[in-house]
Amino acid sequence: MKTILIIVGILLLGGIIAGPKIKDYLVNNMGKRDLQSEETAFTLKAKDIVAEFTTKEAEANKKYLEKPVVISGSITSINGKEVILDEVVVCGFTAADASLAVGQTVSVKGRVIGFDDLMGSVNMDQCSINK
Repeated sequence: MKTILIIVGILLLGGIIAGPKIKDYLVNNMGKRDLQSEETAFTLKAKDIVAEFTTKEAEANKKYLEKPVVISGSITSINGKEVILDEVVVCGFTAADASLAVGQTVSVKGRVIGFDDLMGSVNMDQCSINK
């Protein structure tokens, strides 16, 4: 019985010490962040980022994944909270923006979450219009 209590105590102490660090890691590297307050890592055009993923996907993954970027392009499609720039960058907004219109040129800040090689598109989430 004593051994079990000691083990449980050690696990609880480890959880108290490591818990906040694990939470910070998960939020900063895998969860929702406040991208608008983060410094932009890269600013480029929609066609340029797709060209990098198309020619050197592994290098582009290392360079862009999970980073806050600003992508500029012309809106080619709007479907609720999803906006597509130059037919190649899919931007997932947290809320629909009624002020956006097809044909409008915008700069969007968001987090790159991947490249869809089948569709040839870069996917971003947590997007907002960069002003």
